[in-house]
Amino acid sequence: MATPDLESRLLGALARPGRPSTDYDLNPDVMRPASRTLRPAAVLIAVRPASGTVILTKRSAALRHHPGQIAFPGGKLDAGDADAIAAALREAEEEVGLPRSAVRVLGALPSHETVTGFDMTPVIGMIDRDFTPRPEAGEVSEVFEVPLAHVTDPARFLVQSRRWQGSRRHYYTVPYGPYYIWGATGRILRALADRMAV
Repeated sequence: MATPDLESRLLGALARPGRPSTDYDLNPDVMRPASRTLRPAAVLIAVRPASGTVILTKRSAALRHHPGQIAFPGGKLDAGDADAIAAALREAEEEVGLPRSAVRVLGALPSHETVTGFDMTPVIGMIDRDFTPRPEAGEVSEVFEVPLAHVTDPARFLVQSRRWQGSRRHYYTVPYGPYYIWGATGRILRALADRMAV
């Protein structure tokens, strides 16, 4: 995929109207507590233009939340973060060693509500220079890349389910090789895929 074409497609996807997504989209019967308080968070959809790939991580099995799951670099906003973009860039630098100065931010998708109580902003950025990923041992067990064309092709997504907290929950998956991409990461990628397919 040529870089100008890829960038223009991503900018087009960002410009299209769309509603926020949630982990509840495929589970309309699941009631969300009216008194819930969502914590702001952000993730970075970091794209390498030359290879047309996006960076993902495998979370450490020792983590309390979502151990071993596939995720974008990211996390909750800290007091020192100016906004969601700053948080996404900071977290990517901490988790995978991606220098903030190497990322050119294109924009952000509508936020995504997770079942764990986060209001997560997906930030899309182009990696403008080469870097060698360096996983942060306490949080990340592996850093890898997948073709953006694969994870933004609606035909590659499946809807699967499992029992969670006493009920059956449905969710999007977009498997790639040995990697089972699902949950919030799968839902955010599906939202991007829908926007890029127009």
